[in-house]
Amino acid sequence: MQIDSYVVHVVDDEVAVRKSLASLLTMTGFTVRVHESASNFLTDAQNIGKACLVTDLRMPDMNGLELLEQLNKKGRSIPTIVITGHGDITMAVAAMKAGAVDFIEKPFEDKVLVEAIRRAASRLGGASLLDDNIALLRTRLSQLSERERQILTGIVSGLPNKTIGYNLGISPRTVEVHRANIMWKMQARSLPELVRMTISLDFTG
Repeated sequence: MQIDSYVVHVVDDEVAVRKSLASLLTMTGFTVRVHESASNFLTDAQNIGKACLVTDLRMPDMNGLELLEQLNKKGRSIPTIVITGHGDITMAVAAMKAGAVDFIEKPFEDKVLVEAIRRAASRLGGASLLDDNIALLRTRLSQLSERERQILTGIVSGLPNKTIGYNLGISPRTVEVHRANIMWKMQARSLPELVRMTISLDFTG
């Protein structure tokens, strides 16, 4: 998908963040529009052509998850990237189940956002909704031990290592070791990528 064939809409309630993201994406070559709230974006959503959406998860009037739910009600599917702070993993997973194609944890490098937008934009060209080969992912998942599957369930539920360890009767350090093994076996480069994989597989534990 050519970078100049679609518009990137940025929704964030903080002026400084909107300006920073708009500057970064414009210098990268994207056409950008900014919106100070989810409500303002929804007002224009029906008249938007080819577009990608970058939205903060936590906003005062309507959060990113609620925005996606409203878009779904309107029958308006827009490839969406959710930006989230630490502790928002549960909501971020819910946003992906509501249709977001990616989520990025703060703080993030500029290139991470740019690459995420390019991936999201590939959906506009009719690409498959799944970036990963499902059969290959199932094979990787089958390599996880029962304990690793239990810990993976906790991870994608947004639980911290300490809570996962308490629930399973093991130390947080042991959880960290298993978590590293899970990332390696699944060949996930980041937590968002791991979550994308589990959603693609409808993983429930």
